[in-house]
Amino acid sequence: MSIRLKISAAVAALCMACGTCAQGYPSKPIRIVIGFPPGGAIDTIARVLGPKITADLGQPVVIDNRGGAGGVIGMQAVAQAAPDGYTLFLGTMGNFSITPALAKDLPYNVQKDFVPVTQVASSGFVLYVTPQLPVRTVAELVAYAKANPQKMNFSSSGNGGLPHMAGEMFNAAAGTKMMHVAYKGSSPSINDVVGGQAQLTFESVAIGMPLVKTDRLRALATTGATRMALLPEVPTVAETIPGFTVKNWFGIAAPAGTPDDRVNRLQTSIARALRDPDMVKTLAGLGVEPVGDTPAQFGTYIKTESERWQKLISSSGIKID
Repeated sequence: MSIRLKISAAVAALCMACGTCAQGYPSKPIRIVIGFPPGGAIDTIARVLGPKITADLGQPVVIDNRGGAGGVIGMQAVAQAAPDGYTLFLGTMGNFSITPALAKDLPYNVQKDFVPVTQVASSGFVLYVTPQLPVRTVAELVAYAKANPQKMNFSSSGNGGLPHMAGEMFNAAAGTKMMHVAYKGSSPSINDVVGGQAQLTFESVAIGMPLVKTDRLRALATTGATRMALLPEVPTVAETIPGFTVKNWFGIAAPAGTPDDRVNRLQTSIARALRDPDMVKTLAGLGVEPVGDTPAQFGTYIKTESERWQKLISSSGIKID
């Protein structure tokens, strides 16, 4: 074999091994799976982020809502997908850190079956109550809940999710005994608070504040350590119950085994999108702060958060309904 032929054969073999020489990544649409129905904060974030990634990578980004089981169905689908960088999971802190601490029979292992790509954003929650409830402060809510234990329940987007855990944390911190009612997604959960079937919920700015503006919900407090810049007039729960803080975050992961170069390409694209001025403005309007950290940083953060929630769950005895 001539030297030229040997070189050509070596180059061809290298291309087959890396899969990027003949056909660059990405060469087809990228699917982002969400474990909740359309309409929630995470769905909104995905749909404003998708076009930015498309513009950067040159391929369509398809949002695939697979609601049910608090995100487990969607996460399982991604865990079982080909590790080629074309199927991703956009999940909440609940999906990555809380549910694994609560459920012992998940059809996947977050640490083993996924590779972190980046934390997309973080945000505090808002404590919303139905206007039918005769309370306007956290102190009044606590007093009313203690006086009417059989009449109070809080809704959530699903068992094990952060809205569920926020309600359980509130019960523990305030000494109340409100019952939890799980729904399949944020929209049906908050709709029943509007209708008075549930008395309160912890949810995002994006999904609840439009209802507050039309007097169909009441925003009682926010859950961060400090007041939200977007809602400076709304107090924090911690102003009444010291130490109470709950902050949600959203992150993207790929199936374990996804090549590092593709993971890094995705992270770079997402981080660039999150720095776009229009994107920053859009997220600020949702009460969300962009992050865009590295895969290693996000992996460490998931581990730290998982340990924190595991400790809380073990000490408090919180269980999935």
